[in-house]
Parts: sequence; structure tokens; C-alpha cells
Amino acid sequence: MAIERGCSDYQQTMTRRALMAGAATVGASWLTARSSLANASFQVDQNHENILVVIFLRGGADGLSVVAPYGDDNYRTARPGLGFDKKELIDLDGFFGLNPALSGLRETWDAGEMAVVHASGSGDKTLSHFEAISAMQRGLDNQTDSADGGWLGRHLLATPDRQAPLRAVALSSFMPESLGGAVGPIAIRSIDDYKLNSDKPGQLEKLERLYSSGQDVLSRAGRDTLSVLKRLDETDVKSYQPENGATYDLEKHMGRALREAAFLIKADMGLEVACLEMDGWDTHVAQGKTTGLLPPLLKELGAAIEAFRKDLGSLNKRVTIVVQTEFGRRLRENQALGTDHGRAGMMMLMGGGVKGGQVYGEWPGLVHSDGKLMENLEVSTDYRAILLEVLEKRLMTPDPASIFPSLKQGPLGLIARV
Repeated sequence: MAIERGCSDYQQTMTRRALMAGAATVGASWLTARSSLANASFQVDQNHENILVVIFLRGGADGLSVVAPYGDDNYRTARPGLGFDKKELIDLDGFFGLNPALSGLRETWDAGEMAVVHASGSGDKTLSHFEAISAMQRGLDNQTDSADGGWLGRHLLATPDRQAPLRAVALSSFMPESLGGAVGPIAIRSIDDYKLNSDKPGQLEKLERLYSSGQDVLSRAGRDTLSVLKRLDETDVKSYQPENGATYDLEKHMGRALREAAFLIKADMGLEVACLEMDGWDTHVAQGKTTGLLPPLLKELGAAIEAFRKDLGSLNKRVTIVVQTEFGRRLRENQALGTDHGRAGMMMLMGGGVKGGQVYGEWPGLVHSDGKLMENLEVSTDYRAILLEVLEKRLMTPDPASIFPSLKQGPLGLIARV
């Protein structure tokens, strides 16, 4: 019998997502592509070439298994079945170990180009997937906090001089809330959905004449977008050949998505922000260590990132990867050999500007002052402090503090301005 992934809250969240996708699916027609025309003129800022790739793990990835605190004696007490010993892990610093299913990331860690922030998260205490994801993608402490749009949307609005038709792309069937509020981001399931696939004779020629001579914003944007679309139309992403011996598993979602992200980066069409998502992390039952629900998810994630970074080669210095999730899991494993919704999780950062080879953040411990095990790992690092550093030092947001107006925590110093 197949194991059902996720609790009822997660299933409801996925249903909402499917409904949103159905309402906002980008069709493979000229009308879809044309929706970008009025949004932006193609003006790539040659002084700003950094790219941010955000991978959101939906469902609440178990940070205590992804990066296990084997050096805390209470860890194995709380998890007799799911807890790792040091010898089972990829040792990071003598206290934390990387899950062996993420072996694809070992080279990146060893090269000093990967960092982990443990015990990170938001102030959301509902433990609801829908509420926690919404708060985090909007860049809020919790749902009682307020700010317009999503955190990346606010960045895009703060830097209007960098417009390009493919500046911000969600490789998804729906637009994530993180890009909300900005004019211009697109959501595409595949690059093939953003091609000139009009079956009307002479349609392209008519559009070219329409936007050929005007000097207004719409005409310039029309010409720029047509240029991008024609370049994409001349390229078959399915025949894209990765470089440097990289191999993507195209049977897996993350392999396909990161391959398309690499294609867009190399095409040099002004991409600045790419948002990707991976489902299935709500491991209430049969989470597993070497078998079960979690290991194959981690293997897929690690292998896809490894291929992506190998494929990019020297371009890695321009690309910063952020991996985040809405919350972590509870400290104690449950009777179904899974873990329930918890508080703090972890974030991983890789690539350009990352001061790697280190686990950042204050470790809060796993017991109360009376020696009793905590129910949850407490949040010691506000996830927004990490994102603020990325905005300030990688995307050069003019006033990054305005993106997270209620943030009180200072920077961790894990990003360099490169």
C-alpha cells in the first residue's frame, strides 16, 4: 500500500496550490508572452550581474535530519530510530553532520562554497503549512506582521532600472507569493511555454510592425520581448547540452527545473531571480534514515544542485543559491517513525559570495533548564536576517532594511559582497 505524503493541512495547501495553478497557468501562446510587454524595457544592468536562485522545500523539511546535531547528546535520546550517529553522516564541523543522501553537496562544502544556518525560521507558531509558507514567502515574521507583496517582489520594485522580460522567473505552474506585488515576474512550467507558438499566419510580422518604430515604453518593451522570444524560439531547450560533465536526472522535477535555470542563465537574457519549489517534505510517517520518504528527496535535491553547479562552471561566482523551508519538525520522532510539524529548521546557501565551510547561528540546545527535552528546536536566527544579507550584498538592493521592516536581528556575516 502506498504511503500518503503529508497531513490534511499539507493536502489542503496542495489543493489550494493546484487551484491557483489552474487559474494562472501560462499557456504556450503569443497572448501569454505578450503579457510581459507593458511591464518592462529590456535594460540589463551591466554593473549588476548577480543571480539569485531560491529553492523552497514545501512541507517542512526536517532540519534535524538534513543537518544532524550529532554532537548534542540529547539528539539521539529524542530520536532512537531516526537519529544519526557521527559515523553515518558527512561530518561538517565536529558537531553537525550532513545527511548522507546529500553526498552530492560534499564537494561544494569542501570547497568552502556552502554554508548552513541551523535553528533558523520565522515567528509563525500556527504550525500550519499554509500560514507558515505565506508568511515566509511574503518576508514576514508571522501572519500578524504586514508588508505589501512578497519579499522578492519588494526587491524588484526597489530596483526598477534593471528591467528585462525574463528578469524574475518562477519555474512553476503558479506564481509564488515571494514575487507578489511586482510587475513583470512570470511563472512558467517550462521554457517551451514562453515561446512564439502562434498558429496564425503573419501574426509575428504584424507584432513586429506594431512595435517597430515607437519610442514609448510599450514599444521599446515590445521590441525587447519580441527579441527574447525569437531567441528562445530559435533554441530547443530539450536539446540543451550541459557542460563540464554535468548530468541532470530529467526523470526528477529538480533535475529538470535546475537544467532550465542553467539554460536561462547561460542565455544571458537578464535573469536575476529564479524561484523553484520542491514538494513532499511533510514526513509524518516512514521518514526514514537510509530508506523511507526523506532520503530520496534529499538525494534528488543534492544531485540536481551538484549538476547545476558543475554545469555553470565559472558562472557559479555570479549565482547564489538559497534553500529554505517553512518550518522544521519536532524534536521527538513519532510512533509512525516520522516527525510532526515543528518550529526551527535550517537554511542552506551555496555559490557566489557565500562564506562557506561553516554552520552559522546560535545552537539553542535540545533541553530546558530542568534537563527535560524540548518539544521543538527553538528559532535562534530569523530567516529574514539571512535573506537581507543576500539582498544587500548580492542583489545590491538600495535599502534592504525596507524589504523587512519589522526585522530586529542583525546580519550573521555569511555573505560577502562579490
